[in-house]
Amino acid sequence: MDFERHRESINKDGFTVFDNIFDEIEIGKILSVINKANTQSDTFRKSDDLFAIRQFLNTLPETAPLVLTKKLKELIAAIFGQGYFVVKSIYFDKPAKSNWFVAYHQDLTISVNQKAEVAGYTHWTSKQNQFAVQPPSDILEQNFTIRIHLDDTDEYNGALKVMSGSHLNSVCRLDDADRKNKSEVFCKVNRGGVMIMRPLLMHASDRTINDKQRRVIHLEFSKADLPKPLQWSEKYSN
Repeated sequence: MDFERHRESINKDGFTVFDNIFDEIEIGKILSVINKANTQSDTFRKSDDLFAIRQFLNTLPETAPLVLTKKLKELIAAIFGQGYFVVKSIYFDKPAKSNWFVAYHQDLTISVNQKAEVAGYTHWTSKQNQFAVQPPSDILEQNFTIRIHLDDTDEYNGALKVMSGSHLNSVCRLDDADRKNKSEVFCKVNRGGVMIMRPLLMHASDRTINDKQRRVIHLEFSKADLPKPLQWSEKYSN
């Protein structure tokens, strides 16, 4: 793998795509665990438009060794170095008939164990005993997300579209001028491939229009120590 090229792409464009990180046997094992899961848990959300599992690695711990493989860990170390750990994991299943879309946005919040008055931590929200907060921008700038694709994904079944290079503006709003100055890219990812992106990259997802499923495991990584009394609500290192 040309790690230097991918590293440059992440730095310049805010994202990159690797093919063939997971093979068919590995994908089959992951899906087998998901398909057998008890969907009555509070961390599950299921509707005609979406099937999601929040705190995926904690909810289905048997998936952890299947997802955090030696190959994936070596990729992370080669691109970003050592010391990173998972701070959020979500499974998204966008069914073939799904009609939902996501407008352009940045991923500006992290999940923590409690609400506390800490300098630089703002815009608190709480949902189902899960606290989210916007941390200082330097944490967001250093974090990264890996999206593991369990289906072939393109612009017709909800592949992410991104504003290339928009992560370099730090925390910002997308206006008409930004749209004209930035290059919009659909991030096509084949089954078994991964997309790596910075959370400050402007990204969106369109409706599905080709009757094909889109299943993705979303992993957010950090190596930041949070100021006391805050702790990551979901921290997984292996």
